[in-house]
Amino acid sequence: MNQPVRMYTTEICPYCVRAKRLLNARGVSEIEEIRVDLDPERRDEMMQKTGRRTVPQIFIGETHVGGCDDLHALDAAGKLLPLLAGEA
Repeated sequence: MNQPVRMYTTEICPYCVRAKRLLNARGVSEIEEIRVDLDPERRDEMMQKTGRRTVPQIFIGETHVGGCDDLHALDAAGKLLPLLAGEA
């Protein structure tokens, strides 16, 4: 896995936990977490980049995957591992 994973999160977000669990299960050992509950300016940044207000917002490399459901759908479609490997 060579694509960096960046995730906008909050501390008490069950969807963030689910997303991290799936990424870990797919071999991702390092996730750059950006805590929008600790830094409101980062929430503004997230909303500008994604057009969304909810967490998690997940980026794999430069690709905006979306939220937890989007990540699971990508995995179910067999597209998560290639994206993580930089093949997509």
